[in-house]
Amino acid sequence: MSRQPRTQNVTTDAGEARITWVASPAPRLVLAVGHGAGGGIEARDLKALAAALPGHGVTVALVEQPWRVAGKKVAPAPKTLDTGWRGLWPALAAPKLPVVSGGRSAGARVACRTATELGAAAVLALSFPLHPPGKPEKSRAGELLGAGVPTLVVQGGNDPFGRPDEFPPGPYALAEVPHGDHGFAVPKRSGATEEQTMRVVTDAVAGWIASLG
Repeated sequence: MSRQPRTQNVTTDAGEARITWVASPAPRLVLAVGHGAGGGIEARDLKALAAALPGHGVTVALVEQPWRVAGKKVAPAPKTLDTGWRGLWPALAAPKLPVVSGGRSAGARVACRTATELGAAAVLALSFPLHPPGKPEKSRAGELLGAGVPTLVVQGGNDPFGRPDEFPPGPYALAEVPHGDHGFAVPKRSGATEEQTMRVVTDAVAGWIASLG
């Protein structure tokens, strides 16, 4: 595989999905990352990971769910998202490398729900939406705690969907992005630039992946 990004359309039971492959010159695993319910693979953290990780032996597969490929504005129900992810898995596993299943927000939930079933090597949960904003009683912790494989949560310190100190104890690692909101944007008063903030994200993910062996 070359370093030049390559797109691949994949037919799933939820419609046609798309993978943008950003290859490592010496890959030892694939990191498949899906987007959230309110955006696509242009999210700042997904772009940063795609730029940084190939140099660490990680081929990054940026996954667009069928609803995004079809140009729809609103994500479908979780069950449909899971169906799309399942349909993509054979293509993600085709390089015959371990696959880390990941995503941001709604995509992180999909990765957690399907990890054991699909045989994911691990889960990367970016901005895991622990609860709807202002509704901590509606916890989705069960999805995270039930992933069943090594898991890293990367969470903004000011994420209204769940700050790091709201997460329950469990069999996962958690890296905090200081001052970050749900999209890892930080206020100017924090003194941190977007580049510095993205380096926090990419360093945390690269270090965790290296620890997987």
